Amino acid sequence: MNSEDADFTPEYGRAIGIATPQANTTVEPEMQCLLAGTLLTARMTSALADARARLIDYFDRLPETVARFDVAPLRACGFACTGSAYLYGRAREEAAIAAAGARAGYPVISAATAIRAALDELGARRLALLSPYPPWLSQAGQRYWQDAGFDLVSVAGLPADLLDTRNIYRLSTARVLEAFARLDTGGADAVLLSGTGMPTLRTIAQVDPGVPVLSSNLCLAWALTAAAGGSRALSPWLAPDARWRGRLAARDA
Repeated sequence: MNSEDADFTPEYGRAIGIATPQANTTVEPEMQCLLAGTLLTARMTSALADARARLIDYFDRLPETVARFDVAPLRACGFACTGSAYLYGRAREEAAIAAAGARAGYPVISAATAIRAALDELGARRLALLSPYPPWLSQAGQRYWQDAGFDLVSVAGLPADLLDTRNIYRLSTARVLEAFARLDTGGADAVLLSGTGMPTLRTIAQVDPGVPVLSSNLCLAWALTAAAGGSRALSPWLAPDARWRGRLAARDA
C-alpha cells in the first residue's frame, strides 16, 4: 500500500479485509455485527479433501489469498481460521502472517494471535475452553494454548454428530449453549469459544459466568480495529452496552 492508499478512506468507512475458509457461513455475518466501516472478504480455497491438509493449505496459500484484495485500500486483514493456527504452530503462524503483511503493506492478523493478545490484555492465564472440533484438532488446540503458557482449567467439546471440521457450520446458538453448560468456569480467568465457524455472539450476549467470554471472531475484530487505527481498549467490546450487541439486536429484529 502506498502513502496515498494509507490516507484514503472509502465512502463507507475504513476498509478491513477478512480471509475466511471457503465453506464458512459464520465469519461474515458476525464481522458485520462486530466491525464498522467497509468489510471486504476473500474466500480461502483448497481442493484437498483431507481436513488436516486443507487447514494447513489455507496458511500455506495465505499470500495468494491476500493478493485477491488487489489494490483495495485495506488498513488490516484478518486470517479467520483458528484451527489452521493450531496445526501450524505459533512460530510458523507468526512467520506466515508477518511475511504476508510485509508483502501486502498492511498488518495481517490471525484469529489465534488476536486471542492471545486479548488474553494478555486481560491478564488471563487460566482458561475454560469450548473446543468445537474433532479430537485430533481439539488436542492440537489444547497444545497450542498450553505451549503459549495458558492453563486449561476446563475443556468442553461438541456432540459426536458435529465432530467434523465442516460440521461446525451446522451449529446453532442452542447447541453452543448446551456445550457451554458443560464447561466448568470456576477458577478460570476467561472463557474462550474457539473457532471462527461456530456462532458465538448470541451465546456471549446470553451467558454470564462471572469472567470475560471471548471468541475467535470477537478477538479478531478487536485486533483488526486497533490495527486499522481504532482504539486498542478491549473493555468496550466486553461491556453489556458494546456496540456490536446493538448491531446484533438490529439484525435479529
